[in-house]
Amino acid sequence: MIGRHFEDFAVGDRFETAGKTFSESEIMDFAFQYDPQRFHIDVEAAKDTIYGGLIASGIQTLAVTLRMVMQTGIYEDTGLGSSGIDGLKWFKPVYPGDTLHGVVEVLETRTSGSKPDRGYVTARTDALNQNDEKVMTFICMQIIKRRD
Repeated sequence: MIGRHFEDFAVGDRFETAGKTFSESEIMDFAFQYDPQRFHIDVEAAKDTIYGGLIASGIQTLAVTLRMVMQTGIYEDTGLGSSGIDGLKWFKPVYPGDTLHGVVEVLETRTSGSKPDRGYVTARTDALNQNDEKVMTFICMQIIKRRD
């Protein structure tokens, strides 16, 4: 196992992800399938919106950020899923050419009262662009294996 067990997490721990640059074609491909609003799928029409150009779907921003967090390996082989996402907020649009990275901060840890093989790690994840501006945030409680 390369992931962290529940006992390896402490309040205040921080993890940073690698970066991901959004391309125009990736933004449009995702939006055509899952969020076909004109500012996500039509370059010309997007120019006349409040965004002044094509932007990524917030759902794509969330999905990419979750992928980057998983690629850190902190939950690999030890993560048992999540009970949900709280406090999901988008602050700034993501444009083609923007590069995002994630910062995960552990807010709380607690053992399961009914299942001794696991614990819960609550963490806030912020997605930041290449200018270190926060574009999105959310809080997620991960279910994590405890050591045998």
